[in-house]
Amino acid sequence: MWRMAITTIPGQQADIRLWTREEDVEPIAMRQLHNIAALPWVVKHVAVMPDVHYGKGATVGSVIAMRDAVSPAAVGVDIGCGMSAVRTSLRAADLPADLRRLRSGIEKAVPVGFGMHKGDVAFRAGDADNDKAGWDRFWARFEDLTPAVRGQSERALMQMGSLGGGNHFIEVCIDEDGAVWLMLHSGSRGIGNVLAQHHMEVARGLQHNQALPDPDLAVFLAHTPQMKAYRHDLYWAQEYARRNRAVMMRLVYDVVRKQFPRVKFDEAISCHHNYVAEETHFGEEVLVTRKGAIRAGHGDMGIIPGSMGTGSYIVRGLGNPESFCSASHGAGRRMSRNQARKRFTAQDLAEQTAGVECRKDSGVVDEIPGAYKNINEVIANQKDLVEVVAKLRQVVCVKG
Repeated sequence: MWRMAITTIPGQQADIRLWTREEDVEPIAMRQLHNIAALPWVVKHVAVMPDVHYGKGATVGSVIAMRDAVSPAAVGVDIGCGMSAVRTSLRAADLPADLRRLRSGIEKAVPVGFGMHKGDVAFRAGDADNDKAGWDRFWARFEDLTPAVRGQSERALMQMGSLGGGNHFIEVCIDEDGAVWLMLHSGSRGIGNVLAQHHMEVARGLQHNQALPDPDLAVFLAHTPQMKAYRHDLYWAQEYARRNRAVMMRLVYDVVRKQFPRVKFDEAISCHHNYVAEETHFGEEVLVTRKGAIRAGHGDMGIIPGSMGTGSYIVRGLGNPESFCSASHGAGRRMSRNQARKRFTAQDLAEQTAGVECRKDSGVVDEIPGAYKNINEVIANQKDLVEVVAKLRQVVCVKG
């Protein structure tokens, strides 16, 4: 029998179910959750993951099932953002003591921050598709996206296979059995952001959204041209994100092969954690938005990363219906980026990432482990959502 959510809080339209302690949720995030729970389209309850924290419009770490409606803010601006992880045939003993060359090779192969590929595209037949025709069909669909992104085609093309900044990363990790893993976190890059911002603005202007407690929670309704347009662009952006991760992972494979020619790679684990899916829950067909949450249906493989220098988990879903078959997407921030920059220094970053080959300068202080929740506690709070398959520790971390 499933253990119920740690805390159930009554809401106006639906309850709020927390997989963490109520006192561990920021007041501003709790207000967001109550605003979400007041929406008339929400089904059953709002499921709140243990990595919950404040986000634009909808709370990060929220899983929302809606009847005939969807809120673009409940997906977020990085549509399709997610994770990929691959176990290699390498062992910890195969890695050199100095990992700077490996980190440098990855940074040269994969553009970070606002960077993009130069001169030629990074993708090729075999990346996310078995042949070139799949890529041709994907790019041909760009012409059918909202006219608001028509001028973004070249940028979208050249950013395919690039990392971005913020909490996006590429890592080399070692599990407790000594196996070496490759892991990365990224999404739909600039094109996904532009698409999300456009549709969020359209939704805010619709008449049925004018009385909402938070205009950022504006929704599209089923059987309307606005909903059709959003879902068309959304699913394209989710596919862009999936392909982007596949291209980057192959680029990282190429770097690793240069240094370890005999290396082999297992099948990749891949999961979105900012997305929409059509699913059936509690006997009803609904649109589920997971913002900072992964699908954890029975047997689903997932990735729950910690902050740089702490550790990450490969998990298998238990299919808990109370969470809409979901789990957390990471450790979750416990302070904002501005707060982290004011509180911590580059020296603090160096101390907290000791033993990890990574940037240790002021440009990434906002990503310091101290700005995030304890990943081990986050995992402990969702034992009824996932089982741990492997625990990883980072030895190389590339950030924008």
